[in-house]
Amino acid sequence: MVAGAVGITATAFAGSTSLSDNFEDGDTAGWSKSGGSWAVVTDGSKALRQSDAASALARQFAGDTGWTDYTLSAKVRAVTLSGSAATAGIAARAGGAHEFDRLVLVPGAVRLEEVKGSAVTVLGSLTLASAATGFHTLRLDVSGSTVTGYVDGAKVGSGSAKLTKGRVGLITTSAAASFDDVSVTALAGAPATTAPTATATATASPTPTKTTAAPTTASPSPTKTATATATPTAVATSWPKATGTTTLTATKAVSGTFDGGNVEFIGGGALGDGGQDEGQDPLFQLADGATLSNVIIGAPAADGVHCAGSCTLKNVWWLDVGEDAATFKGTSASQTMTIDGGGAMHASDKVFQHNGPGTFVIKNFQASDIGKLYRSCGNCSKQFARKVQISNVTVTAPLKTLAGINPNLGDTATITNATIIGGKATNVCALFKGVTSGEPTETSNVPDGVACIATGITLK
Repeated sequence: MVAGAVGITATAFAGSTSLSDNFEDGDTAGWSKSGGSWAVVTDGSKALRQSDAASALARQFAGDTGWTDYTLSAKVRAVTLSGSAATAGIAARAGGAHEFDRLVLVPGAVRLEEVKGSAVTVLGSLTLASAATGFHTLRLDVSGSTVTGYVDGAKVGSGSAKLTKGRVGLITTSAAASFDDVSVTALAGAPATTAPTATATATASPTPTKTTAAPTTASPSPTKTATATATPTAVATSWPKATGTTTLTATKAVSGTFDGGNVEFIGGGALGDGGQDEGQDPLFQLADGATLSNVIIGAPAADGVHCAGSCTLKNVWWLDVGEDAATFKGTSASQTMTIDGGGAMHASDKVFQHNGPGTFVIKNFQASDIGKLYRSCGNCSKQFARKVQISNVTVTAPLKTLAGINPNLGDTATITNATIIGGKATNVCALFKGVTSGEPTETSNVPDGVACIATGITLK
């Protein structure tokens, strides 16, 4: 089955084309954006272009999270490809916005890599003098524990892969590029997987079977179960296992208390973008005084959680942070926002954004591969004096800073008993000159003992 003017076509794996898109319909229906500026343009024929060369990581995902063994191919043309960080290419077995096997054009070459968070393993490379000019056909074969890459029919390399299943993607880092003629086909004789659920196991069949990526049959008001969650008195050493999956196509309003029973919630429809753009809607909107507990937020996560005043998030887990994990608003200087337990992974910028006034408490929390754990808004049109109290947290680098505050606006940060694995002293506090327009200016990247007081900091 081939897609023409109808756009992306996804069918059950049956030895024939399972997904194809030549973008002749002029839209990106069926694709989920994460970062970058994407649009269908005319590049010879119609093609999908990511035009923001300044975007550190831009992706479009499609397909099924249960796909295992397949061939992905696409035509890729680098529009802008310069600098050591510049790449443009395709991704397979994407389990999240920061986890996939990829084959990418780089200046003067093509590389085959496996990406897991901040860890990038090079599995092969091939010199290609024309990498930055013209369309090149990239092909990824993923079968069992082996991933193999080709460019224009020539083998780039092959290696052992740890990833086992996931969607397909089009990706750029610090580059602009066009993509066309995307195709996914099953590898003959490959084993199948069923859609991931809390109890899903792999099954064997002659060809893989495509199933719905995000089950929507879970109860919208899941019952609390006895599965393990993080203790509120110590940082958890492991993440809870999801008891099911629910897709939210509209923001879920919470007043009072909502216990998710460790169900994983993901965004669909208008909430399924998964990008880093400002102004997205949240998965959960908490009213003043509300409590959200025992919730796992998967990808795409939209803008996570919004809190309209005092609120508590207890044992909430973000598997792959979208724009922000949670944003705290409100208007009262007496409001308190509390994060107790839980964790977050893969936040290219902030985990917690504090826009309103009041006191922000983060305790018994863990995070890895993040920009900032907490940021007091540096350029909100209406600014406040804000306080943050961080205690008993463990963060694994890469990390820019635990807390970013604006002392010139009256902000203060108190950090106690924080462990930074793979970190350094400059990862503790960042002090900014906050503004109401434009961009804030960083004035210091270490605790000053006045606006930012840090004790019990362990660097491992």
